[in-house]
Amino acid sequence: MTDSILLTVDNGLARITLNRPQRLNAINAEAAQAWRDIAAEVAERSDVGAVLLDAVGPAFCAGGDVAEMSAMGGSVSSIGEFADIIHEGHRSLSAMPKPIVAAVNGAVAGGGLGFMLVADYIVASTSAKFVSKYADIGLTPDCGVSTLLPQAVGMRRALQLTLTSRSLTADEALDWGLVSEVVADGETDARAREIAAGWLAGATAAFGQAKRLLRGGVGRDYATALDDEARTIGAAFETPDAQARIGAFLARSARR
Repeated sequence: MTDSILLTVDNGLARITLNRPQRLNAINAEAAQAWRDIAAEVAERSDVGAVLLDAVGPAFCAGGDVAEMSAMGGSVSSIGEFADIIHEGHRSLSAMPKPIVAAVNGAVAGGGLGFMLVADYIVASTSAKFVSKYADIGLTPDCGVSTLLPQAVGMRRALQLTLTSRSLTADEALDWGLVSEVVADGETDARAREIAAGWLAGATAAFGQAKRLLRGGVGRDYATALDDEARTIGAAFETPDAQARIGAFLARSARR
């Protein structure tokens, strides 16, 4: 375990914290490897039912650490390998049947958008800001931004944010569909925990499988998605949790 990204697990909730505040939580090689390893661990742990993603300091994530990327030599192989390591973590978290809520404060830039959009529910503070900035340094989207951003806001708005210097306020990000809700500064952690607690107190497995179906359905053909839905709801129907909840629902309906 490294200090650049922290992991704690408590009562079913895994908290993943970006922890390079001195660099606005920009991701360097150490952080990339920690992200990959922590994501794989969280995906595999049976004692984790939900995830909270947050960051230390005044910014959520400034994307890749450009200074350290430059120090790598800037070769195609070294930068590509760096991105691949981050992307392994993204794949683990996106595919796992466990919902993720992000508590976002301060600036989110470049690849930081991809880290944020790995979350299934995003709580932003009123002072949060969102910007691409890739073209400012002659680079192109990574960290899943080319896929996750259009999925969140639509292609036209994704292109606008990526191809111009447009910066979004928290309210604009909410209007665009980039974040799920906006709360007062200082309240993001409490609200994110409240959402995660709701998942853990409810039909946790069903929430996780619903997330997997929706995330996995993007890009799949309709027939494959339908087959997956049928298998998943069939398996869910047989679980003790579903049987108890269905029984309670039927009992309430009978009393009406």
